[in-house]
Amino acid sequence: MPNTTDTTTKNTSAFYMQAAVSFGVSLFAMMAAVYYLPADPWVKAFLALGTLFLVTSSFTLAKCVRDAQEDQMVVRRLDQARLDRALATHDPFKNAG
Repeated sequence: MPNTTDTTTKNTSAFYMQAAVSFGVSLFAMMAAVYYLPADPWVKAFLALGTLFLVTSSFTLAKCVRDAQEDQMVVRRLDQARLDRALATHDPFKNAG
């Protein structure tokens, strides 16, 4: 029977909480800084839109990286399954003789 232990690391709920809180605090701090910036409203609007675009593109990049890692994991599992099948069906004494 092949070894089926899952060796992928799992994040803890504390890590997720830390990531969510740090994201919220940093976004709030940036938006507060833009709001209280002594500048014309169009400058503030430009900086706010730039901040929102940066946030959404960061989410998109994180999703793309995650999807690429998941695709590689599937390929590795398929390769391992093929190797396991080849090793299970291989008879080293079949042509020895």
